[in-house]
Amino acid sequence: MLVSTRQLLQAAQQGNYALGAFNVYNLEGVRAVVLAAETERSPALLQLHPSAFAYGGPPLVALCLAAAKHASVPISVHLDHSASPDAIQASMAAGLTSIMADGSHLAYHDNVTFTRQMAKLVHASGGFIEAELGLLSGTEDGLTVPEYEAKLTDPQQAASFAAETGIDALAVCIGNVHGHYHGAPQLDFDRLALLQRAIPVPLVLHGASGLPAPLVRRAIALGVRKLNVNTELREAYLGALKSSLGSSQSPDLLALLQTAVAAMQAVVAEKLQLFGSAGRI
Repeated sequence: MLVSTRQLLQAAQQGNYALGAFNVYNLEGVRAVVLAAETERSPALLQLHPSAFAYGGPPLVALCLAAAKHASVPISVHLDHSASPDAIQASMAAGLTSIMADGSHLAYHDNVTFTRQMAKLVHASGGFIEAELGLLSGTEDGLTVPEYEAKLTDPQQAASFAAETGIDALAVCIGNVHGHYHGAPQLDFDRLALLQRAIPVPLVLHGASGLPAPLVRRAIALGVRKLNVNTELREAYLGALKSSLGSSQSPDLLALLQTAVAAMQAVVAEKLQLFGSAGRI
């Protein structure tokens, strides 16, 4: 069933678990997320990176919305990391009501201005808006932020940011990165505890791919209610395709795609269990 991100996050807050937000690019990714969520009796988010929306446009949004409506568990569809007002408006015109307006690359006051404007736009349609304060390093869908440019989220500044912009959720930077972690992840949990106390909206952690389970559980205990997963899903998809193509000169196309779905579904199921949302429906 298609539900709002706000509704999902309210339930996660009450249940002290986190939602899994999984980036999808095609039918196979959508099927993998929905099948895993249904099997695990868990809510979940289908998440579109701006590059995926630019590639698939309204038909990809329609696919995600239709899959969510026909699912037997609550599913939301969310636009991830959009820094473009035009893209945000286009995604809303296509039917999305859950948006991440990402001004984290801007100076603080410019981020406030951009995020406030997008919040007013999204809220005018009854939608949900996520923002980011701080700046994650790493690479996602061809967008790279060098480590020396990364900025951790300041708790006092974050409290002001939330109040000034009217956001519904805040993505925080506590040492998490997009893409692969180089060495053991080092998350600043003292900072996260301060952020939990300072900010009245749910916290989001991007870069959940590759985070060890104990770190994920500790982050959830300190108020993280949404975790984004992209890299591990893409690797499962590509790995399944490479393996199947390498073992057969002419594989059946549907069998090939089903193998890829199964590989991604296993990743999603594992994350739903780890995040504590499995069995909540």
